[in-house]
Amino acid sequence: MFVPTKKKPQVTAAPARRGELLSTAAEVFAEQGYNATTVRKIADHAGMLAGSLYYHFDSKESMLEEILRTFLDELWDGYDTVLAAGSGPRETLEALVTESFREIDRHRAAVAIYQKESKQLVAQERFAFLAESQRRFEKAWLSTLERGVADRVFRADLDVRLTYRFVRDTVWVAASWYRPGGQHSPEEIARQYLSMVLDGIAVRT
Repeated sequence: MFVPTKKKPQVTAAPARRGELLSTAAEVFAEQGYNATTVRKIADHAGMLAGSLYYHFDSKESMLEEILRTFLDELWDGYDTVLAAGSGPRETLEALVTESFREIDRHRAAVAIYQKESKQLVAQERFAFLAESQRRFEKAWLSTLERGVADRVFRADLDVRLTYRFVRDTVWVAASWYRPGGQHSPEEIARQYLSMVLDGIAVRT
């Protein structure tokens, strides 16, 4: 493994090149796992020397942090817009699910990393933001489901915490099989998914 003999000055990569490097790193992290991934492996996939990668990022940790922060920042931009719209609980749930599938489309590798590695990563101080995001995520979904039960949009006997866990896990696991540019758009997948879920939790008329 390449080990630099001294701290090298960081340079700012052109945005497009930096994005390419992070995209490559995300795919390697998702495929091989955080612990098994080295800077050399990322550099090999990027077609460059490991030493050259150190001019752009000081460690694999800094690459992973940027990958996850970018994903979560975009996720919360979308979620906050949905939550601020003041829609009814069913419409809010539909919009949250749709936004989630859109983020899987944009950041499939980052979602896969988050799914596999977040429990281990939150023990590190630099990744503490993952725990805060999870708390916000849970609050957003639970409050939407609780509002739906209170408004008699969702069934009165609904276990909102169990439903939240089911929806969370079944939506985000899609990162393991979804491939951007496939037969179905993220919006179409969300529509099909919602037709199955909502038929189970909505009040029957």
